Amino acid sequence: MKKPIPSDPIPCLLSIFTVILLLLDPSLGEPRAQTVQIMCGNQTEHNATIYVPNFVATMENISVQMRNSGFGIAVTGSGLDTNYGLAQCYGDLSSLDCVLCYAEARTVLPQCFPANGGRIFLDGCFMRAENYSFFDEFTGPQDRAFCGNKTQKSTTFEDSAKQALIQAVSNAQNNNGYARAKVAVSGTKNESAYVLADCWKTVNVNACKACLENASQEILGCLPWSEGRALNTGCFMRYSDVDFLNPELGNGSSRGTVIVVVVAVVSSIVVLVVGGIIGAYIWKHRAIQKKRRGSNDAEKLVKTLHDSSLNFKYSTLEKATGSFDEANKLGHGGFGTVYKGVLPDGREIAVKRLFFNNRHRAADFYNEVNIISSVEHKNLVRLLGCSCSGPESLLVYEFLPNKSLDRFIFTEGLVYLHENNKTRIIHRDIKASNILLDSRLRARIADFGLARSFQEDMSHISTAIAGTLGYMAPEYLAHGQLTEKADVYSFGVLLLEIVTGRQNNKSKNAEYLDSLVTIAWKHFQQGKVEELFDPNLTLHNYYHGSNIKNEVLRVVHIGLLCTQEAPSLRPSMSKALQMLAKKNEHLPPPSNPPFIDEKTMELNDTSESPCYPPNGDNSASIATVSHSSFYAR
Repeated sequence: MKKPIPSDPIPCLLSIFTVILLLLDPSLGEPRAQTVQIMCGNQTEHNATIYVPNFVATMENISVQMRNSGFGIAVTGSGLDTNYGLAQCYGDLSSLDCVLCYAEARTVLPQCFPANGGRIFLDGCFMRAENYSFFDEFTGPQDRAFCGNKTQKSTTFEDSAKQALIQAVSNAQNNNGYARAKVAVSGTKNESAYVLADCWKTVNVNACKACLENASQEILGCLPWSEGRALNTGCFMRYSDVDFLNPELGNGSSRGTVIVVVVAVVSSIVVLVVGGIIGAYIWKHRAIQKKRRGSNDAEKLVKTLHDSSLNFKYSTLEKATGSFDEANKLGHGGFGTVYKGVLPDGREIAVKRLFFNNRHRAADFYNEVNIISSVEHKNLVRLLGCSCSGPESLLVYEFLPNKSLDRFIFTEGLVYLHENNKTRIIHRDIKASNILLDSRLRARIADFGLARSFQEDMSHISTAIAGTLGYMAPEYLAHGQLTEKADVYSFGVLLLEIVTGRQNNKSKNAEYLDSLVTIAWKHFQQGKVEELFDPNLTLHNYYHGSNIKNEVLRVVHIGLLCTQEAPSLRPSMSKALQMLAKKNEHLPPPSNPPFIDEKTMELNDTSESPCYPPNGDNSASIATVSHSSFYAR
């Protein structure tokens, strides 16, 4: 009797490919991604605005190299803002284990910020970033031993550990700086001393030898404890009474032959089985297959947009913007450049031309379309449509003639995103350039490329760090934990920028390397907030502007409440809106913002004022403000 063809061959395909992955899985062991120690530099980064994107670019560059070779170096930037990075997995890690270990390292090392450098030792890999070239260094003042303190071993184990260390130092010199050793403990049946030694690939043979010799001497001080590690500038060494080493990856022909045979046999079987299944599938389920096309979110969205009024022809938008003429350029951001356009019916539009054309980046495009098309509010920029079938992806927005926010508050829009939607939305990139003004100077929140949504029952979501330095909340920057309070922090920074007329993290004096938030806090504590007011503010009203002055002081107070270090102490956006609207409501005293210490609190009265740039080019200038200027939009 003929066996029936399975109604859905997908499980069969998944089973086959699972077997293949199990047979050929490069993960042969344990990534050992446990942090041993993190060492941060003792100097503060002088230009945090440039440091973070340079650091991220360096880590991305290294990430590609790590996947290919288990080692990577990269240099990003120039002059004092140059970022140097190095990462290396120890020689016994497989490719996949190496990627996993590096992923952990690059997540933890940013905890050193705002220090301008740092290094992290994990049990499976190492990573370091500095603002100078350190690649040739093999010794330094931070070299140290890290000893276990749980079990003390016998003298026979000590002897075996010493022999294993000597073997590893000797063998590493003839094996590109990497060696492993195992020496049995005499008088025991199954006990041995295990050693791993590895030099960074940037140091030469002599430097590697010197580093490992120093490391072995340091690590001997850990005996008789059962475990010890040497965390040195140019190398890593570890001994243990437990076999922590992964199986040998091997470089001989035997393993290669086995893989070739396995691949050949499995490939033949897979071709036959998959070919039969696919043939039957095409024959019997052609109609079903057509219906299932576009099953993922991105394809569904493309089809929906193509069949709806939201879809624009690429040629129409190209013509509307004058082939993306530079004269029509309105601005640019992290995801694309925005151009002004005029449609054939005379409507003015803003067209965002995205920087990417690949599947990896396309998720951000669909994220922005999904979120902004699902919400509607007077303080949110309206999405008119998009083009996703041409040579590049385009978003079409309503055109707002007054460019970016310079003096208006947009609180109600954020309240709506956080609280009045079925799904809460966090913008993640609230800043002046993402708040646009229409012809009536009504503020609209724009650029939802980084926005994230999450359900009501979630306290936070963990996500890769993205946004603009200076506006990012400290808990998000350090740990990637995202809540609505991250937007509240950004909103507080923006309030302070509006009042002072200067951008966060920009100061003309070297001694004032603090952010605008810390400077505002410092002046608030000492009753000198008026020194921060933008001189372009016209405080004309009763009693020589005293009412307006009190109103501006209140805005600073609310800005500091929104930028408190602890997220739980920051008000919600609805509460911030209430504070701004009800001018007689009592305000609680703000607590410390991030990165405040005693030195930060010192005011130097003889120094030049840090509050304003020497000229208007770098100033977030604010026009004349009347009594009604500061109100929630």
